[in-house]
Amino acid sequence: MYLIENLNKDFKDGDGVCCALRNVNLSISTGKMVAIVGKSGSGKSTLFNILGAIDRPTSGKITVEDKNLAAFSEEELCRYRSETVGFVFQSFHIIESYTVYDNIELPLIISKVPKAKRDEMIKQAAKRVGLSDKLKTRCNRLSGGEKQRTAIARAFVHSPKIILADEPCGNLDSRNSESVMELLRGFVSRDTLVMMITHSKADAALCDRIITLSDGTVVSDEALR
Repeated sequence: MYLIENLNKDFKDGDGVCCALRNVNLSISTGKMVAIVGKSGSGKSTLFNILGAIDRPTSGKITVEDKNLAAFSEEELCRYRSETVGFVFQSFHIIESYTVYDNIELPLIISKVPKAKRDEMIKQAAKRVGLSDKLKTRCNRLSGGEKQRTAIARAFVHSPKIILADEPCGNLDSRNSESVMELLRGFVSRDTLVMMITHSKADAALCDRIITLSDGTVVSDEALR
């Protein structure tokens, strides 16, 4: 799915330059759940943003399905984000005043899925995360675990090939963390990929592969299964 070659990302830091990523080289295939770990400032979030087409690299190449993501136009990046990637964040990033149904619907509206098709897609996504009975509930009335399950349903309602999750269990207790990890694992198939940033050793150990970053470079790449 991803072939990353000599990837670099620099940021201006006062009169100098901060190197967030340095010559990162990785090959990441579908059918896997991959954890990206490292201390704060290691480059995890920068890599996450580049893989999700939220940011661009300073130099290097990212091949996704034989296309160089780094060379995409803004329009192509927007289409890539809306069609290929689903995002899950630690702080949920759902609209609290919207219902569960409305939040799950958002990526379908962005992708211009016809309204006649959206209803069944939303109901199926909600069923998959165990929220069929909460579709008309406003999200400000949900528990933290329910909010994250809403975010996960929103992430995969349009059947993306890649799920990018940033600390998906960071705001959850152990029981809800187990549920979320099980949902993310259930998304993995021969044609799909889950990549997750985490500080949790327990969550990382549930993945198929752990990539460790330090000071913007890959210092370890371990296959667990």
